[in-house]
Amino acid sequence: MRERGTSDLPPSRAYARGGSFLVRETSPAEVFTPEDFASDELLFAKTARDFMEKEVLSVSSRLEETDLELLVGLLRKAGEVGLLAADIPEEYGGLGLPKRAAALVLESLSGQMSFQITYIVHTGIGSLPIVYYGTHEQRRRYLPDMATGSKLGCYALTEPTAGSDALAVRTKAVLSDDGTHYVLNGTKQFITNARIADVLIVFAKVDGQHFTAFLVDRRTPGLSLGSDEKKMGLHGSTTCSVFLEDAKVPVTDVLGEIGRGHKIAFNILNIGRFKLGAVGVGAGKRALEQALAYCLERKQFGRRLAEFGAIREKLGRMYTRIYALEAATYRTVGLIDGLLLWGSDDHGEAELRSIEEYSVECALVKVLGSEVLDEVVDEAVQCFGGYGYCADYPVERYYRDSRINRIYEGTNEINRMLVPTMLLRKASVGDLPLAEAFAAVGRPSPRGGGASAPPPAGLGAAARVVGNLKELCVHVLGLASEKYGAGLSSQQAIQLRVADLVLAAFLAESAWLRASKAAERRVESSGLATAAACVVCEEAAEKAEASARQALVAMGEAGAASRLGALLERVPADTVALREVIASRLVEAERWVV
Repeated sequence: MRERGTSDLPPSRAYARGGSFLVRETSPAEVFTPEDFASDELLFAKTARDFMEKEVLSVSSRLEETDLELLVGLLRKAGEVGLLAADIPEEYGGLGLPKRAAALVLESLSGQMSFQITYIVHTGIGSLPIVYYGTHEQRRRYLPDMATGSKLGCYALTEPTAGSDALAVRTKAVLSDDGTHYVLNGTKQFITNARIADVLIVFAKVDGQHFTAFLVDRRTPGLSLGSDEKKMGLHGSTTCSVFLEDAKVPVTDVLGEIGRGHKIAFNILNIGRFKLGAVGVGAGKRALEQALAYCLERKQFGRRLAEFGAIREKLGRMYTRIYALEAATYRTVGLIDGLLLWGSDDHGEAELRSIEEYSVECALVKVLGSEVLDEVVDEAVQCFGGYGYCADYPVERYYRDSRINRIYEGTNEINRMLVPTMLLRKASVGDLPLAEAFAAVGRPSPRGGGASAPPPAGLGAAARVVGNLKELCVHVLGLASEKYGAGLSSQQAIQLRVADLVLAAFLAESAWLRASKAAERRVESSGLATAAACVVCEEAAEKAEASARQALVAMGEAGAASRLGALLERVPADTVALREVIASRLVEAERWVV
């Protein structure tokens, strides 16, 4: 598959470039929100939810005992109803759904994360490299069976000495004297699904130099597995080491091009990153609903827990975080789907270019999805009190299972440091006018976090916060780039704080855009959406001010730090009252509601 340069992309006016949310106005009409799903997409999501309830959650305790026969059987049942086929093209037996629909299906398969992670590995990193980089023969050989679950896949990249530094792998591939096969030697570690996979996507260096991907059949002589890792969570999934000792792989099973394995590794990781946003949304809703149900039933001091202000604060906080994450996740997936409107002879190639374009947003969603979920499950356990610490209740499992999300698909620290790096790289090639935006900070501007028209009633203050947050991001990133230049890559503490500013701005704007779209449509629940967006924007401003001050002082810009109040000037939202509005609606509905 040939590569395209940025000049092959459509004109910038035709779509929003990746990362451009920092420097351009975005109107509510431009973004995809969860309220925009078509009826057939919602129906397929219901199929996924019903499958989880009837087939998976009913046997959760057995799964947690690492019953791999049961796990594989469930995957194959999922394949029978089309749940493994969302991302596979129709010509190879799949459904070829838009990314938004595939993400919604993944969100709907929440509640049993051991099953869900097994599903994600198979349908994502275990099969998408073949979808995007496989030859026609390789796709024909594997994808129809992967769509049904007859064949399962996994992804073998990590090694004992190569985690975050993926390109440092030591597994070596040497071409045989007769040129018919490669001989692979090395060790892969923490490989989920390896024990049940029929095909492994293995990364090795040809002649110890050229980073390359291979399709390796599970039955290949010389391939063996270590014992299963004893993990903190995800007890129902299988994770082990893979050993390659003179494993012979036919030359026809090279995936992509020799020496271009990094393109596969990094693009597939981007896909995994936005999918972790959907995981956070689905699991977060499950945890909130479990906590809500318990607080509606459990009584202390003669009153239901849901009547106490401290508990209602928690319910309101959990809701606003999930609401904003959901907005950011589907905004990102909507951007990816939107760019696919650009024509291409190869739809898979167009998907890759689209995902690569929005790599900044994918990294942001990965961090947000994993951290929001951790916050939500932590609060859920707290709502249960001592019972939340006991395995009798599912929130104990949610708490343990969620922790890994901040580690895989690139640790959150790596993803944070990628954000300023990618933004500045885009600016350096002319894809993002950061320099112009930096020079304009502080000048009068109509930008208010969204459309140039007056914002909807009740969201005006939030709109101004969003506009100010974006200016603050540009200001601090510009100062950091000016001070350190290329050396910014070694200033990790500064990079992390810049990333936190960008995260705050993206999350706040996504929530604001979603609520504004609801208000413009005058949907019945727009008041709840407005309350959630206002809380998110106020919290984002508070966090951003702290991150910006720390970064500016560390850069020797104490004067700029002292003027932060001017950049974030606002009338603070009454988050206490707004969370009470949200909690009241949740208690009334007794479930997640929008």
